[in-house]
Amino acid sequence: MKFRPLFAAVAALLALAATPAHAADNHEYAKDEYAIISGGLAPNKQMSLASHGEGELGDTNFHVWLMAEPAHRKILALADISADNNLDTGPNAYHAQWSADSRRVAVSFRRERHAIQLNIYNVEARRAHLVTGPSLFKDVTSRDVGRQEDVRTGTSEITWTGPRRFKLVERYLIKTSDPGYMRMLGKFGRISSKGDDGATFAEFAAEADCEIMPGHRYRIVDLRAAEFIQ
Repeated sequence: MKFRPLFAAVAALLALAATPAHAADNHEYAKDEYAIISGGLAPNKQMSLASHGEGELGDTNFHVWLMAEPAHRKILALADISADNNLDTGPNAYHAQWSADSRRVAVSFRRERHAIQLNIYNVEARRAHLVTGPSLFKDVTSRDVGRQEDVRTGTSEITWTGPRRFKLVERYLIKTSDPGYMRMLGKFGRISSKGDDGATFAEFAAEADCEIMPGHRYRIVDLRAAEFIQ
């Protein structure tokens, strides 16, 4: 199975910021301004995550940085977050969820207007390593949510349950004309409604207990159907 950054796929933003889905949240940074993102201060108060970019919109040379605190000094730029794959540049458009021991952090942000990327990092010896692994949708269907899917809404949620463990929830609403689509989703899917053009609006809901393994990967320990949104 190919491993990849978690949810580098189509989804809708969680409640990361009050910014409407149709608008970009841009920020013009001062030269030495490194703004701590939402939830960015680690529980141990010794590290934080802060965003910085250049230009009027902050979209030139944009990165999210691992910072040493309380000096607020740059350590390194996080991998796979840059001006090449982001929509917003405002610090509140980036949401961090640290593990209780400050050794792992998940960062979620919009990569397109209706597309979210959720990255997980191991933070060790003042370095941040990208953690890769399969999405729940791919584990169920053997394919990623991608351009072949007409995704209308989606959410992803991560909750740390231990030093190396987390609970992952994925939900999607996908429009499809494929008569075999619901069979592919199995117990993880249900028909939400039918479109005027005869297409089906299919809901997908799955949750899993996951574990971070050596080599900066995670594995799915227990996969199960999640509750559908009423």
